Amino acid sequence: MKQEENQKSIYMDATKQSFRKLAPRTQLKNPVMFVVYLGAVLTTILYGLTFINIGDEARWYTFVIALVLWFTVLFANFAEAIAEGRGRAQANSLRSARKDVVTRKLKSADNHEDFTEVLSNTLKKGDIVIVEAGEQVPMDGEVIFGAASVDESAITGESAPVIRESGGDRSAVTGGTTLVSDSLVIQITTEAGESFLDKMIAMVEGAARKKTPNEVALQILLVTLTIIFLAVSVTLLPFSDFSSRLAGGGSAVSVTNVVALLVCLAPTTIGALLSSIGIAGMSRLNKANVLAMSGRAIEAAGDVDVLLLDKTGTITLGNRRASEFLPVTGVSERELADAAQLSSLADETAEGRSIVILAKERFDIRGRDFSGTQAEFIPFTAKTRMSGIDYADDTIRKGAADAVKKYVEEMGGTYPDECDTLVSKVANVGGTPLVVVKNKQVLGVIFLKDIVKNGVKERFVDLRKMGIKTIMITGDNPMTAAAIAAEAGVDDFLAEATPEAKLDLIRSYQKEGHLVAMTGDGTNDAPALAQADVAVAMNSGTQAAKEAGNMVDLDSSPTKLIDIVRIGKQLLMTRGALTTFSVANDIAKYFAIIPVLFYGIYPELAALNVMDLTSPKTAILSAIIYNALIIIFLIPLSLKGVKYTEMPAQKLLGRNLLIYGLGGLVAPFIAIKLIDLILTFMGIS
Repeated sequence: MKQEENQKSIYMDATKQSFRKLAPRTQLKNPVMFVVYLGAVLTTILYGLTFINIGDEARWYTFVIALVLWFTVLFANFAEAIAEGRGRAQANSLRSARKDVVTRKLKSADNHEDFTEVLSNTLKKGDIVIVEAGEQVPMDGEVIFGAASVDESAITGESAPVIRESGGDRSAVTGGTTLVSDSLVIQITTEAGESFLDKMIAMVEGAARKKTPNEVALQILLVTLTIIFLAVSVTLLPFSDFSSRLAGGGSAVSVTNVVALLVCLAPTTIGALLSSIGIAGMSRLNKANVLAMSGRAIEAAGDVDVLLLDKTGTITLGNRRASEFLPVTGVSERELADAAQLSSLADETAEGRSIVILAKERFDIRGRDFSGTQAEFIPFTAKTRMSGIDYADDTIRKGAADAVKKYVEEMGGTYPDECDTLVSKVANVGGTPLVVVKNKQVLGVIFLKDIVKNGVKERFVDLRKMGIKTIMITGDNPMTAAAIAAEAGVDDFLAEATPEAKLDLIRSYQKEGHLVAMTGDGTNDAPALAQADVAVAMNSGTQAAKEAGNMVDLDSSPTKLIDIVRIGKQLLMTRGALTTFSVANDIAKYFAIIPVLFYGIYPELAALNVMDLTSPKTAILSAIIYNALIIIFLIPLSLKGVKYTEMPAQKLLGRNLLIYGLGGLVAPFIAIKLIDLILTFMGIS
C-alpha cells in the first residue's frame, strides 16, 4: 500500500515537473526536443494568426498540430521527471537517516574521559569522537580504537548488524549508522556536507550527474541528424512552391506541415528518452546499494571484458570448512572424528565449529557433558599452532602438521610417514590439513576445504557467454589457487598476490586494449583500484580504498561487482535498443509522410503511398500523434531497461537489430495506418 502511494506521489510530482520544464532555458539542454518546443511555439502562433485570417491552414488542423507538439514536449519532460522523481524518493529516504546529533569530541585519542559535546555538523576532518552503544555515528570516519556491532540498515537496508573495528580492512564507519554494542573511537575523515550520504543524495537527485562520453557522442549524433532534417524541411517550402508553379497545379507545402514533418523525421523518440535512460541506469545502481562517483564508471562497467575477483568472500564463503576425516592405518574414521570433535569443542572459529558439525553429521557424535570432570580446554595460540583438550585420562591435540609432528616427537611418540602422505594429498588439492593426535598416537588428518559458493560457477559461465574473462586473486600458494580456480570455473588466477602484482596484471591487460574491473577493501588494494577502469571499493574497507575506487558498495559484498557489470551492460543495451528503434521509426515515418505531401503536385508519387493513407492531413496527423504516443509507451522500457541477456556484443547487436530495428520499422506502419483509419472514420480528410 505504501509503495503504491509512493508511486502515485512520484507520478503526480512528475506531471507538475513536466510543465515546469517548459521553461526555454530548461528545454535548451536537450537540443532535439528544443526543436520540437520551437515547432510547438510556431504552430501555436500560426493558430493565433488564423483568427485574423492570415493563416494558410484550417484553424482546427493547426490547433491539433500545435496541441500534439506540446504533448510531445510534455511527454519527453514527463519521462525525465519520473526518472528524477524516483531519485528524489531515494534521496528523501537517505536524507531521513542524516541527522545533526550531539556527539562527544575528544581532546585526545588517549583520554576518553576528556571531551566536549558538539553538534555533528560542526565536526571537521581529523576530529576525534567517541560513540557509545545506542548512539549514532555523527559523520564518516575511521575507527582508531575499539570494536563494535553497527546497525547500517539506514544506509544499506540490511537489518543484520556488522562488526567495525580498528585496524584491518573493516575500520570505516558511515555517518547515520548506529552502534548496537560496545563503543568506538572514531577519527572523522570528511568535512561537513561531503559524507557518503551527502554524495549519494546528490547523485540520486541528479544534481551531480554529468553526461557520460557515450551520451555526449549520441547527443551530437542526434543534433547532427536534426540539423540535416531541419535543412531538408526548410528547403521544402521554396521547392514545393516552385514545383507547384512549374507543374501548374497542386498546392505548396504549408509551414505547419513542414514543422510537423521536421518533428516526425527528427530522432525525437530517443531524444526524448535519452536523459531518462541515463538517470534510470544510475537509479538501478543506487537501488543495488552502490554509489557511483561518475556516470562514466557505469558505462565502463558495461564495456568490461576482464573481471578481477578476490577469492575470499567472493568466490569462496570466506571460511574453510571440514569436509573429510582421513585416518591412518589401524584407526577408524569414527575414532578420528570423535577425537577431532573433542579437540574442537572450545574452538569458536568457523573451522572449529565445522569440525564439530561434520562429526555430528557423519557419526551422530553429539555434545558431551563435562560437569563433574576435570576437562581442560587448550586454546589455539600463534606460538603452538595447536588446540585441544585434556579430558579424563586422554590428551588430544589438533593443529598444523609440522607443529603436531614436533609435539609428538617431543612427547616420545612416533609420527608415521603415512600421515605425511595424507597431509600432502590434502595440500595438493588446495585443502588445509590439520593433524589429530591422541595420547601421543597420530590418528589422522582433518581435510579443511575452501567452500566455493553455490551458483558461482554458473555465474562465471554466464560471464563467459558475455565475453568477460574472470581472474581469481588470492594470497594462496599456486597449488591451492589452481585447485580452487578449477572448482569455481574461473578462467585464470593470480596466486600469492601482492599489491605490485595486482597493479602489473591490470596494466598488462589495459595495454592489450581491455577494460578491467576489480573489487578491493584494503589499503594494499588502493593502487590496483586506482588503476582499474571500474574499481569497486567496499564501504566497510579503508578510507584509502574508497578514495581510490570510482564506486563504493554500501553492502560491502564483493560479489556485487558481477551485478554492477550487468547493470552497466543493461544501460548500454537499453540505450542501443531505443536508438535502433528510434532510427527505424524515422525511416518508416519518412515513407508514410513524404509521398502524400507531394502527390498533389506530382500524382506519380501516389504509387509510393504504400499505406494507402487518406490524405496529407490524415497522414501528417497520424504520424505526429504516433510520434507523441510512442514516447509514452517507451517510458517504462527506458526506466526499467531492456531485459538483460548474457551474450557477446556481436550477438546483442544482431538481437537489437532484429527486435528493435525490425520492430521500429513495422510499428509505425501499423500504428499510423490505424490512426489514419480512425481519423477518416471521424470524418477528417
